[in-house]
Amino acid sequence: MNLLINASMSTLVANIWAWRNVRATCAPYAAVPLRLIVGYGFLAHGIAKWHSGPEAFAAILHAIGVPAPQVMAWLTIATEILSGIAFLIGAFVSLVSIPSIILLAVAVFTVHLPYGFSSIKLLAVSNGMAQFGPPGYECDLLYIASIVVLLLIGPTLWSVDNYRSPGSCFARRANTSSAR
Repeated sequence: MNLLINASMSTLVANIWAWRNVRATCAPYAAVPLRLIVGYGFLAHGIAKWHSGPEAFAAILHAIGVPAPQVMAWLTIATEILSGIAFLIGAFVSLVSIPSIILLAVAVFTVHLPYGFSSIKLLAVSNGMAQFGPPGYECDLLYIASIVVLLLIGPTLWSVDNYRSPGSCFARRANTSSAR
C-alpha cells in the first residue's frame, strides 16, 4: 500500500515538473495570440468604418453628441487601423496603447454603458436565427485589459519591438560582434 502511494506521488510530482517545463518553454510566446486578436479586432473595426465611409461614422458620432464628428471619425478610423497593424506585428505597442485605451474608454462611456456589462443579449430566435440586442461594455473592458497585459509583458519574441529594443537578443548580438 505504501509503495502504491509513493509511486502515485512520484508520478504526480513528475507531471507537475513536466507541466512547469512546458509552461517555461511556451511562456515567451504567450503574448502572440493576445497581440493577434487585439490587432485583428482593431484593424477589422477600423476597416469596417472606413469601408462604410467616414461620413457614415461621422453621422453616428454627431447623433450621440461627439464634438467635431468629421474630425473624430477620421481620427478614430486612423487610430483603429494603425493601432491594429501595430498590435499585429508588435511594433510601438506602448505608444499605440494610449490612444487605443482612450478610444475604448470613450466608446464605453458614450455608447455601451447604458446597455450594461454583457456584450451578448439574446432577444429572440426567429427562423432559426438568433437576434441580439445592443452590446454592453464587456468587450471594451476585455480589449483594455488585453492591452494592459501586453504593456506589462513588454516586447516578446516575434514582435518588431523585440528587434528594435536595446536589450533584445539581436541588439546584444550586434554589440558583441562589433566589440570583436
